[in-house]
Amino acid sequence: MSNAAASHANSAIPLDALSQGLLDLLQKHDPATAQIMAREADRQATTLELIASENHVSTAVMHAVGSWMTNKYAEGYPGKRYYGGCAHHDEIENLARDRAKQLFGCNFANVQPHSGANANIAAFMAIMDPGDTVLSLPIKSGGHLSHGLKPNFSGTFYKIAEYGLDPKTELLDYDAIERAAVESKPKVIICGYSAYSRVIDFARFRAIADKVGALLMADIAHIAGLVATGVHPSPFPHAHVVTTTTHKTLRGPRGGLILTNDQDIATKIDRKVFPGSQGGPLMHVIAGKAVAFGEALKPEFTTYSKQVVANAKALAAAMQSHGYRLCTGGTDNHVMLVDLRPRDASLTGADAEKWLEDAGIIVNKNGIPNDPRPPLQTSGLRLGTPALTTRGLREGEMKQVAAWLDRVMISKGDVAVSGAVREEIRAFCAKFPLPH
Repeated sequence: MSNAAASHANSAIPLDALSQGLLDLLQKHDPATAQIMAREADRQATTLELIASENHVSTAVMHAVGSWMTNKYAEGYPGKRYYGGCAHHDEIENLARDRAKQLFGCNFANVQPHSGANANIAAFMAIMDPGDTVLSLPIKSGGHLSHGLKPNFSGTFYKIAEYGLDPKTELLDYDAIERAAVESKPKVIICGYSAYSRVIDFARFRAIADKVGALLMADIAHIAGLVATGVHPSPFPHAHVVTTTTHKTLRGPRGGLILTNDQDIATKIDRKVFPGSQGGPLMHVIAGKAVAFGEALKPEFTTYSKQVVANAKALAAAMQSHGYRLCTGGTDNHVMLVDLRPRDASLTGADAEKWLEDAGIIVNKNGIPNDPRPPLQTSGLRLGTPALTTRGLREGEMKQVAAWLDRVMISKGDVAVSGAVREEIRAFCAKFPLPH
């Protein structure tokens, strides 16, 4: 057995033949890279992934991304490329676009953005001029960095006005949002968030936008898979532009996507993606998107999405039973924001993130609304259930996950506790293998 194969031999999850073949090939060609990749494969196989923005792609998606499509420059769009030899790249991009339109029930899809941030760059350029006003939720309240954070392109080139959450309920206050819109007179209003656990009323947002003559942009990066399956209401027909990532609840490769039903906006979006903000598309990633969109169109993906939400509700209830506070009081989607302070006032998100990783549980620290602690410390954790659900966990297992979370955090990272939990989780993961 090769060293790479040997380093993976004790994993709880057997590799599929293609993945094992890749490691064996790399071991001969580049042992250093092979050994790092084998360790990462083992890490994913033997830990519990609770980062709300991450998931486990199917083997088909993973190997589509690592395919022949990576060898080609395909600047432009199907039928209008700047290089020859793109016939099959046209086919795969058209397949991805058609599946995306079918999945989200819209008339236009651009599948070329390299990421969600790139999708937002192109969308901003298509519907605004530099200096125009954007009304959005700030990142400190659960918004996205590409919705107006000052160091980001959005905060650098556009004037940002903010709306907030209700300070008591931590919910979107649509009346207050309307007042902010009337006052700021934005060109664009953005909805869609990175740490908001409740249903978004897209129709109300559109009514607010219409009242002030603004365009509505919905960034559904986190909830795209739920939207595609009807588990969360769709931003269509309310939003003028919809952007998303493809790798969270949609369970595809890392990348971005832009959707619209407005033909004039669609024409501008194509121009602002290429040549406006990107060069050659990553055709291997677009191939992975095509595969993922095809998977999401199958009935079993709807079953999966429903289970994601059921698991989130179960995990939220279990965390509350241990004495933690859930921002907004719970969740309607895949994510929850956990306030650690009621359980132990000295707990910080930064400490908990480190202790939990040592125990085999991967989370991310996250500020809570009006967090008194700085962003690199935080009073909260953001937890999500997409990846756990992909592994086959259901509501019953969420209670065990919550028990492990609490056991590690309340021990303040005690090495003996973390070590014991780590071994329990390693054995647990063997019962719920990654897709392959």
